[in-house]
Amino acid sequence: MYSSSKEKIKSEQLIDQYSRTISYLRLSITDRCNLRCLYCMPQRGADSSSLVKYADLLSYEELLRIVTIAVGMGMNKLRLTGGEPLVRNGIMDFIRSLAEVKGLEEIRLTTNGVLLHEKAAELYSAGIRNLNVSLDTMRPERFIKITGSDLFAQVWQGIQTACDLGFNVKLNVVAMKGINDDEFADFARLAAQRAVQVRFIEFMPIGNKESWDKTRFIAASELKEIIATLGTMDAGATSSGSRMEGPARVYRLTLPDGKTGRVGFISPISHHFCDKCNRLRLTSEGRLRACLLHDHETDLKTLLRQGGTDNDIQTAIQQTILAKPKGHTLQDDLAGSDQVNCHGQMSRIGG
Repeated sequence: MYSSSKEKIKSEQLIDQYSRTISYLRLSITDRCNLRCLYCMPQRGADSSSLVKYADLLSYEELLRIVTIAVGMGMNKLRLTGGEPLVRNGIMDFIRSLAEVKGLEEIRLTTNGVLLHEKAAELYSAGIRNLNVSLDTMRPERFIKITGSDLFAQVWQGIQTACDLGFNVKLNVVAMKGINDDEFADFARLAAQRAVQVRFIEFMPIGNKESWDKTRFIAASELKEIIATLGTMDAGATSSGSRMEGPARVYRLTLPDGKTGRVGFISPISHHFCDKCNRLRLTSEGRLRACLLHDHETDLKTLLRQGGTDNDIQTAIQQTILAKPKGHTLQDDLAGSDQVNCHGQMSRIGG
């Protein structure tokens, strides 16, 4: 009886004012990155004053404390993001510590793949099984233009290594008109040729206004029409038996030669999934966000460093959940003025 009552209290702590249960925490452990993708990080040589000072990053001990409290409230899924999480020293020991948190059922990692080949075996040993790799092009010369680095071969090797080791690999492709729209079909075919799921993500107004160009935006419906020309797409034949996998609408693509693969479409603007959103985001400097596209943040770092108790932190998390907005208005914004508000830098918030 006591256990059942305790679980009910936990679940009530995680329900927002729109009856969504928040069970998923995205943790940005650093805003540093070894790439400079044109829509995310400032180019090398540019003013780097926007980077968080090392002293202002949450320590691993502070991160572990927040995760332990959140899991104690009933959250059970965690994603490590950045910046590039694998560039932070001590990341493997941190992951092993997370794996010991009772009640945490799954730890996922989003990476740009640059260090994946050398880290993959250790990640697998630490208990990671699900990887999202950001890859917006399969053309080495275009990779340089998008990321500022000639590292495509290294990333590709990391993806192959991860697949060989048995990771569940998803490739995240930010769809940008005039930049990589001539590769969408190639990416979809890749999903049928290798053990990866390819997910196309709508380009969002995140970061500096200079990096956002409304003319680059491609709606998920248009992306789906392009991919549908390659073969047949079945929404009911995914391995999960569900059309929705988190924010992605996932389909099984069958090519004319009989090969099959899984492709997903993430449409935060044109067909947002706010009504099903189950996540919070903790930025690299310890600010808790209830929504990627709303800039209200709860300062957990100051609370931690001023001696806040576990109950204080739990209360702050619960208040953030209750303040979670119903949704965003980007679709309406894009339909109107070209001056769209750009939100905080993705490398700080966590991609």
